[in-house]
Amino acid sequence: MTATVEDTFQRPVGELLRGWRERRRLSQLDLANQVEVSTRHVSFVETGRSKPSREMVLRLAEHLDVPLRDRNQLLLAGGYAPIYSEASLHSPAMLAIRAALRRLLEAHEPYPALVVDRWWNIVEANAGIALFTEDVARELLKAPINALRLTLHPDGLAGRISNLAEVRANVLTSLHRQVASTADPDLQDLYDELLGYSSGDQPSRAGAADHAGPAEVVVPMRLRQGDRELSLLTTIATFGTPLDVTVSELMIEQFFPADEATADYLREL
Repeated sequence: MTATVEDTFQRPVGELLRGWRERRRLSQLDLANQVEVSTRHVSFVETGRSKPSREMVLRLAEHLDVPLRDRNQLLLAGGYAPIYSEASLHSPAMLAIRAALRRLLEAHEPYPALVVDRWWNIVEANAGIALFTEDVARELLKAPINALRLTLHPDGLAGRISNLAEVRANVLTSLHRQVASTADPDLQDLYDELLGYSSGDQPSRAGAADHAGPAEVVVPMRLRQGDRELSLLTTIATFGTPLDVTVSELMIEQFFPADEATADYLREL
């Protein structure tokens, strides 16, 4: 069962902080040394014997690399107001962010580029995205379009990806790390869904340790396009020093041709 936000707030702040510390595989001594407090103080905070100040919650969250969304939850659980805004991408406050994204996306054409949120839902894309949306099942194109589901779903791109096993392994490994890093139940649900898709000759289910691909510098996506095979590399970028939850979770994924034949074809389009 997926945990609700209300369930999270009902848990004591010390319990939540202990969960993040264990997720980061730090001992109480390790965390205490980083934050420059005593191990006894960290222990008292985690067990509820001491109520941490607002500043201490934020210091601990910073050293534990807690995402901004979850820092707000820690503050609420500790009895404090959240400090990080969560503005809609289409609000006036996000005008500069939207303009920057649009410039990035348009400058990348004719190659595909898209912007996704924390859950890999596409929030913006350039014209090159048409390369990935043609001939896929209509239900996969209903908003919000999930980039990972679109890639690995049997009725999505999966049927056109020549090296599906490698791409699938790479996607699952990256998503598994994200789930471990954030403890986000919705990401866990997405991971479980993707893991259940058939992948050709591969078993439909595999453990996280089995997601390793071959020893390559970068795993390209080899996409069949008519009688051609396109080879694409991908990069992911984020905004630096965000103070808004929405901005902190945006990821810009840009696809580049891995060979001249692919570059020529995309430029001709």
